[in-house]
Amino acid sequence: LIERCLNAAMTNGAAIAAVPVKDTIRQNNITLNRNGLYHVQTPQVFRKDIIIEAYEKAFSDGFYGTDDASLVERLGKPVAIAEGSYANIKITTPEDVRPKAAAKNALRVGNGFDVHRLAAGRRLVLCGVEIPYEKGLLGHSDADVAVHALMDALLGAAALGDIGKHFPDNDPAYEGADSMELLSECVKLIAERGYTVSNADITVICEKPKLSPYIDEMRERLSEKLLVPKDAVSVKATSTEGLGFSGRGEGIAAMASAVILPFEEKKNHFDN
Repeated sequence: LIERCLNAAMTNGAAIAAVPVKDTIRQNNITLNRNGLYHVQTPQVFRKDIIIEAYEKAFSDGFYGTDDASLVERLGKPVAIAEGSYANIKITTPEDVRPKAAAKNALRVGNGFDVHRLAAGRRLVLCGVEIPYEKGLLGHSDADVAVHALMDALLGAAALGDIGKHFPDNDPAYEGADSMELLSECVKLIAERGYTVSNADITVICEKPKLSPYIDEMRERLSEKLLVPKDAVSVKATSTEGLGFSGRGEGIAAMASAVILPFEEKKNHFDN
């Protein structure tokens, strides 16, 4: 969000974060057309000379605005709108402290499962870690089967569907995509519902290669993307004792479980 505002301000000189109004708005006895109406948020970003001039003029005129952008607009300068987020909550009243989308104590659990075929000429990437092996996983993205299972678990916990809904495998935009970046997008999606990750558990099912040397790095990278401590992330590896497609070395499967909590509930959980 900050980067979007910075980029817009670098192009236009001034920018604000904002989201389209969802509610019907009335002014006196007239219902306004909400198309083109926005809830203005922070951050608000300005070129230094513009914001200084805006404040100096406001001071000399005795003008008090409700935000920085209103001072800049008085100079006749345009203010660009950068895409905000409905999860970017402004705290004005006591009701704003707890996200409306998440009821108190509304702990949610999601499960995910995914399979990818092993193929020559592909990189083997699991939990964002590239593992030396003669084969890699086949898929539209980097085919990180463990992260895909985790993404489905997170989306499922928030009742947001699955990864195919949000990142379809027929969309050229996701060809060769880094699944760890897609995981970050999933974290943002559940944040927009008022939730944040509590903990995650992944089991990778494969005969070869041996994954134990890479488990610690996998947990580290996942914790960074999930915005949780490392000890809230578990990654395990097991085999099928030579049985099935995994046992024959034809592919790798992964199962994942994730727990998500309302923002305020997570804060209380860690405070306690």
